[in-house]
Amino acid sequence: METGPYYFVKNLPLHELISHEFINTFVKKGACYALTYNTNIDEDNTVALLPNGKLILSLDKDTYEETGLQGHPSQYSGRKIMKFIVSIDLMDFSFNPDSKNYKRTSWSFKEKKPLKFDFLLAWHPTGAEESTMMSYFSSYQIQEQQPEIALSTLTDLQCPVLQSHALRGAAEAACSAQELWDWLGAVFSHVNLNNEPNNFLSTYYCPQPSTVVTKAYLCTITGFLLPEKINLLLEQLCHYFDEPKLAPWVSLSVQGFADSPVSWRENEHGFRKGGEHLYNFVIFNNQDYWLQMAVGANDDCPP
Repeated sequence: METGPYYFVKNLPLHELISHEFINTFVKKGACYALTYNTNIDEDNTVALLPNGKLILSLDKDTYEETGLQGHPSQYSGRKIMKFIVSIDLMDFSFNPDSKNYKRTSWSFKEKKPLKFDFLLAWHPTGAEESTMMSYFSSYQIQEQQPEIALSTLTDLQCPVLQSHALRGAAEAACSAQELWDWLGAVFSHVNLNNEPNNFLSTYYCPQPSTVVTKAYLCTITGFLLPEKINLLLEQLCHYFDEPKLAPWVSLSVQGFADSPVSWRENEHGFRKGGEHLYNFVIFNNQDYWLQMAVGANDDCPP
């Protein structure tokens, strides 16, 4: 299944994302995504374009004041406010080239405080559109990228025993969803699950009850993946059990960008210690499923 493409554009002026042509070509004709690349949410200015047409800016105090735009203090600023959030609705009917709001924003980005960023961009059109981001941004340094896919086989892997109806586990019969969550993190990090006496890096061991799986397959996809692509992956996993399988369950874990200015929907995202915001589906062979969601300390709870 194709999981790309997405695009990397160097030194793209921010005003390009609010141009009338860009909005009509991409934002209004599909789900358009953009995220500043190699910026730190707790130190730098960061920008994200959401598929609903909202352009979210997380700006430091000096930049915010220089732009002259209206926003609000970051909820994770502490006593001394150093970060501000600006939200611009590109789909708003009043945000048109003849409006005062548009002219002021455009003047701010072009003249008052020109901002440039390296961006990751992706677009999921709603129809058979001929426009492409490669041609649209051909005057800039743009590269087409494909997500990196890494496949590995894990042998003799200790796996927790799960029962779809027992989220909290069952004594001597099934592990809980929280225990599975910890176990998945250990597997993804290639942690030894045996808790051997001479292992000074980790004392973690597989929760009980467990079973040893002769072969388990781990597929890691890294890149700017769109929700539409993730939905297709999830559908394929659900069809995995169309024919009888020995495996009792499979899982799909999605990790968000640590330095994105938003986590779920338009909720503000902060880094704190690790910038975590992720979710995990567990699909059972009876078509039951679990959905686990998690964020770090500088985040609102997921919806």
